[in-house]
Amino acid sequence: MAVKIATREAYGKALAELGMENSKIVVFDADLSKSTKTADFKKVCSDRFINMGIAEGNMMSVAAGMSTCDKIPFVSTFAIFATGRAFEQIRNSICYPQLNVKVCATHAGLTVGEDGASHQSIEDISLMRSLPNMVVISPSDGVETEAAIRAVAEHNGPCYVRLGRSAVTVINDYEEYKFEIGKAVKYRDGKEATIIATGIMVEAALEAYNILAEEGIRVRVLNIHTIKPIDKEAIISAARETGVIITAEEHSIIGGLGSAVCEVVSENSPVPVVRVGVKDTFGESGKPEELLKAYGLTAEDIVKAVKKGLSLK
Repeated sequence: MAVKIATREAYGKALAELGMENSKIVVFDADLSKSTKTADFKKVCSDRFINMGIAEGNMMSVAAGMSTCDKIPFVSTFAIFATGRAFEQIRNSICYPQLNVKVCATHAGLTVGEDGASHQSIEDISLMRSLPNMVVISPSDGVETEAAIRAVAEHNGPCYVRLGRSAVTVINDYEEYKFEIGKAVKYRDGKEATIIATGIMVEAALEAYNILAEEGIRVRVLNIHTIKPIDKEAIISAARETGVIITAEEHSIIGGLGSAVCEVVSENSPVPVVRVGVKDTFGESGKPEELLKAYGLTAEDIVKAVKKGLSLK
């Protein structure tokens, strides 16, 4: 049976391990530590954990100040509050002075589930990648999350890491997986089309590959875990070598991975791009699996997109 773990769970584990290894790491949370899993860090490094209460903007500003004192602040709350409510402080207090703050936001995307539209952040990637100096990462599983957290801890500058509520299948090998900020991971190769996915949609992309392979359609599958800086070389190669690209994300097709890929392709190697994602609408309350199906974010939807893309070649 496939192992499943929520990326927020993997974040908590990685953060606790890093805290014991590096005394410069401090953690801030907006009264959601049990949900964001920063409580794991609190258990082992309570003297470097600060609950800022429900005051997200203030939390970002305090973290910015702490970063100027040779500390590495990790700041957590739900994605809707981090990127929405505290956007101005992230922009002016963290990104503008290019300070070393890591915003690790959980409960992103439709798979927040029953919490509904008010808590389903499907525009957070768009908001964060619009900010100069900000690195934007959306891990696909627990293994990639742990590797990403270690990578951003070593990176000097603002980072946004997008994390989910629901358990997702582990698709990467813990011993062999290598993470590098800004570098895509190729899982499958093919010449007829390329599926570029991020976050939990990477698993769906791999499922789509298997369905297409049974029909004799061979596609390339790329995991773009870093939306910014994006791996332009991998995208341009995919465009030139396969002639059509399908993007898949648990996010609005406006401003997210699909938009980022279109920007690269249109300027360097124009080919048809079909975007799988939330189509300019809000979410709704429901079970994660039901929502992914209702909003067209399944392996079958990716297969349909690939076939549409092939018809445009």
